Amino acid sequence: MTADVSSPPRLFTICEANATLPLVRAITRDMVDVATDLVDRRDRLQALLAGRKLSPGNPYDDELVQMKDDLERDAVRIREYVEELQQLGVEPKSATDGLVDFPGVLEGRHVYFCWKLGEEAVSHWHEIGGTYSTRKPLTHTGSRKQPPPRSTSLS
Repeated sequence: MTADVSSPPRLFTICEANATLPLVRAITRDMVDVATDLVDRRDRLQALLAGRKLSPGNPYDDELVQMKDDLERDAVRIREYVEELQQLGVEPKSATDGLVDFPGVLEGRHVYFCWKLGEEAVSHWHEIGGTYSTRKPLTHTGSRKQPPPRSTSLS
């Protein structure tokens, strides 16, 4: 039996996170567009299917089945965007809101540098167990005098 050895997460400095942001932004924008559209279409389809039994060969029902297939295809696209972001070392947190966390070190402890689609730069952080709602601006940490240690892995 072999042990599952996964590589430790990449750790970003603020500079590295912001340097990666153009690519992260492009992927996240595409992911949000697809996810937002998917949620809207899924809700409409559920309303159309409520209490309805589909009959093969009925053109209206065939169109509903096609809509369902399209939704599944778009769900796969969203998973591919998530995997792309993960390969860059970031952690997507919300496909519809465009939330992305960059693992990093701040004041000697592991944190997430937090970014949301539409923001100019990575300028917030939160604790590992925290969320977007608990994030804080980087300027409130007292860390501006000394940048976090430069590291690309937890080795």
